[in-house]
Parts: sequence; structure tokens; C-alpha cells
Amino acid sequence: MRESKVTVKIPRPLYRKVQQVVDGSGFNSPTDFIVYVLRDLMGEAEDLPRELNQEELDGVKRKLKNLGYL
Repeated sequence: MRESKVTVKIPRPLYRKVQQVVDGSGFNSPTDFIVYVLRDLMGEAEDLPRELNQEELDGVKRKLKNLGYL
């Protein structure tokens, strides 16, 4: 099953710049390029460190103590 799509509005000058990048790049359309860039950025965002919750923090402290670091 294919996911439904939504429309995202961007400034026309930015769209023209994307079109220039897409021409001859192997992407079929500005939309394909934009989706590629967003997926790449979202992948990087998911890889960013996050804060540990209290349970996770306690587990790390326990492991460090068992190893003799605390």
C-alpha cells in the first residue's frame, strides 16, 4: 500500500534553484530531489544523541560501578 502524499509550499525562487540543481542530475523532478534531501536530513536527525531517561541513566551508572569506574 502506498502512503498518501501532502503538499508542501516553498518559495518560488527556492523552487527554481532546486530545478537548476535537478537538471542533468539524475533526479526525475524537483519533488524527487526534495524528498531525497529530506530523508537524508531526517536520517541524520535520528542519529543524534538523545537524553537518557532516569531508568537508562541508573542502568549506565550501575554498569560503571560494576566495572569499578564509580
